[in-house]
Amino acid sequence: MKEAVAGELAAAYHSRLVDELRTSGFRHQSGRLTLHLAREFGFCYGVDRAVDYAYQARARFPGRHVFLTGEIIHNPHVNDRLRAAGIRFLTDPVERAHELGPDDVVILPAFGVTVDEMLRFTARGCTLVDTTCGSVLNVWKNVVRYAQDGYTAIIHGKVRHEETRATASQALKFPQGRYLIVLDRDEAAIVCHYIEHGGSRDAFLARFRDACSPGFDPDRDLIRIGCANQTTMLMSESLEIGEMFGRAMRARYGDAHAAEHFRAFDTICSATQERQDAVEALLGSESLDLMIVVGGYNSSNTCNLARICAARVQTYHIAEPDCLISAEEIRHRPIGAPSTANAVEVFSRQWLPSGDVRVGLTAGASTPNNIVGQVIELLERYTA
Repeated sequence: MKEAVAGELAAAYHSRLVDELRTSGFRHQSGRLTLHLAREFGFCYGVDRAVDYAYQARARFPGRHVFLTGEIIHNPHVNDRLRAAGIRFLTDPVERAHELGPDDVVILPAFGVTVDEMLRFTARGCTLVDTTCGSVLNVWKNVVRYAQDGYTAIIHGKVRHEETRATASQALKFPQGRYLIVLDRDEAAIVCHYIEHGGSRDAFLARFRDACSPGFDPDRDLIRIGCANQTTMLMSESLEIGEMFGRAMRARYGDAHAAEHFRAFDTICSATQERQDAVEALLGSESLDLMIVVGGYNSSNTCNLARICAARVQTYHIAEPDCLISAEEIRHRPIGAPSTANAVEVFSRQWLPSGDVRVGLTAGASTPNNIVGQVIELLERYTA
């Protein structure tokens, strides 16, 4: 059904202006504005495929209820368009009482779903349309291998993120499977200290109560570990956390035996890394007055792009073009605030400098080109 929905997708998400920027060196001059667009931005292959499959599913099953388990990606614009196309969201309050059955079609999002959810949908006889990203599946394979071989999966991720919950569930496919989720370097340091020096088991379990597998015992389950990560985390941090655990295991068991206790595989999403590398390159090559990062506030990869930019230049993370209220006022998510869909926004005034202004622009992997194009058009208007 790809050709059948191609026109609808193009009408919904295409931007002629963005296409022009791609062919003109990712630089745009208009009035007093010089805009530099990161060379990798917006929809990645996995997101593009997931959205495409959702539209195809709606076209393929016109007489049946078509559901998404939740947000297909973390972008409110895309999710609202899917609702408008007649796709229902099981997480919406009005749908929660719906009893799924063989006549229902269920789309699994790019993040994937937990093992238990998959079993539930299968047991009810639903037709499943699986859009799980290949990079996520790659992480799952490694986590399953860890569990199979008796290694605890240490997952760098966000406990409540759909992808991390799905990944963690893969570790429980085997009776000996265990997992522990760490959010950042600080949490990783706590675990590494316990590996090297031990400590209060009760305090450890209280600290990671919501981030570990049922029955987790740090004295037993941190003897053999393997690292993995939520694919949209800050890649430099994921790599550093892996190195921290490697050092801790070498310190605890010695270099000669470290391989028996520690494993690490490359589970970094190439699209996430490409977007982070592209924004680093942009910041390194251009002198910018400010940076705008476009994407959902609950989009992990978008929030991490904003973190990278904010360390170098004044940065505004906006969810949609309407956040650019005027040349004097902008509505945005504060950098470092929780990455949730209902994140508290702030209003900043005099955000756009007078005179000639150099603006950098990037977008998270769940942001379509039409949104990027609309942001550029507003910037043109405000700097005319």
